[in-house]
Amino acid sequence: MKETYFLPETIHQTAIEMRRLSVNSRRHRNRCFRPGEAALLVLDMQNYFFEPKFQAFIPSGSAILENIKRLISAFNQHRRPVIFTRHINSDENVGMMARWWGDMIRESTEEAELIAALKPMAEMLIEKCQYDAFYKTDIVNILEAWNVRQLVISGVMTHLCCETTARSAFMQGFEVYFPVDATATYNRRLHEAALLTLGHGFAEIPTVAEILELMETD
Repeated sequence: MKETYFLPETIHQTAIEMRRLSVNSRRHRNRCFRPGEAALLVLDMQNYFFEPKFQAFIPSGSAILENIKRLISAFNQHRRPVIFTRHINSDENVGMMARWWGDMIRESTEEAELIAALKPMAEMLIEKCQYDAFYKTDIVNILEAWNVRQLVISGVMTHLCCETTARSAFMQGFEVYFPVDATATYNRRLHEAALLTLGHGFAEIPTVAEILELMETD
């Protein structure tokens, strides 16, 4: 089930190929992206997903790291919010996730920590207990305080927390941008399935390079 479909040296070309899956991307071309109204979400970049010794290890995860760093840098330069999430569960809040996966990420464990490469950048960090970053968190209040209208979503996993959060953001009135090469999951099939459904009815599907180009020209 797991495969390395993103590699650092080919991720941009792979992203261009995947982008063609989005039925809306050719029509909209991201013309309405407004950096001054945007925020960046960086979802669950934790050891649990990036260390091979843990069961949720994502082989393509390391390939998206530089793209996420580039997005963080661009948003910092524009003085726009960068919000990290950390998935943490307890017996009280895990709900169906424990029954479904038979495991959970607990507080004060190695797997719960953000990866070392990004931890110093996580100035704004919220904890979540379900796939959806909006579920029982303060993220809406944070976004409203910054007058955010648009969200760029990055992190892991593409088809679980990232996709669920993108759908939730859309339902709450935010314009969603879901860069092809800023999220990762277990395999290409799951990644492409998420892009196909999100691009059809929930989100713009740019590449990271396109987002950065729009931010540079703003």
